Amino acid sequence: MSTLLLLGCTGLVGQQLLALALADPAVSQVVAPTRRPLPTQPRLLTPPIDYEQLPANAPWWRADAVLCALGTTLRQAGSPEAFRRVDHDYVLAACRLARHAGTPRCGFVSSLGADAHSRGLYLRVKGETELALQALGFESLACVRPSLLDGGPRPDPRPGETLALALSRGLGPLLPRGWRPVRTERVARALYDAVREGRPGLQIIPSEALQA
Repeated sequence: MSTLLLLGCTGLVGQQLLALALADPAVSQVVAPTRRPLPTQPRLLTPPIDYEQLPANAPWWRADAVLCALGTTLRQAGSPEAFRRVDHDYVLAACRLARHAGTPRCGFVSSLGADAHSRGLYLRVKGETELALQALGFESLACVRPSLLDGGPRPDPRPGETLALALSRGLGPLLPRGWRPVRTERVARALYDAVREGRPGLQIIPSEALQA
């Protein structure tokens, strides 16, 4: 990969993906569209972006791969409709532009239990988004499905996630391997390596594969 497009670069996994891409000597440019400025770094392009009005003709949609770690929570979004707009509509709109521009590979941060038929909003939306990305026809699509993300304090407080992490750590080995919290750097590394390999077709990376 010589050019990489990264969506959602300010989140916990997105930050790890950005660090991996900038440390990779095979990558000549990283394009990380963002709503708030990032510090200037060599080989990093950070065009401003509004996901409500995506620039359809921007040249940077054409890359060797697009990595998407874009997402929010129901609490942050404020309503089920607003949550779906970010985690499904924004993701799909941006990845569709990348695919139409000729980007052949895609990597997506999904979730353990993602299922388009789930009764739960979060897992249903993640599953619907996976299916929608498959329909775009990427030559290679990797979806990583982590359990609870363990990556240190978030800039935005998430009390429910904090409590769940504390309980999961306490239970430790009593939990099934796939349900244990997973470090964000392992999520990023697994997805980055899968996209760099570019195996044809769909690749699902389960949470148990992310455990140390």
